[in-house]
Amino acid sequence: MAEDEDEIVVKDSNGTRLKDGDSVTLIKDLKVKGSGGVTLKRGTLIKNIRLTHDEAEIECNAEKVKGLVLRTEFLKKA
Repeated sequence: MAEDEDEIVVKDSNGTRLKDGDSVTLIKDLKVKGSGGVTLKRGTLIKNIRLTHDEAEIECNAEKVKGLVLRTEFLKKA
């Protein structure tokens, strides 16, 4: 039972639960800081996400940007 209490529940913008390996779609255009002006467009599919210690953030690789951290408020499960 202690494991359940320590587990972080990560949810997308619609309240759908996310887990490692899920695919998500962006719901808003996002400018990527420190990447030379790359903008991820709304509707971009991001595959194989990784959960972090923070329930509001996930790690992923997108297009030409590796090691990206995205806020879950800008994502929906694909």
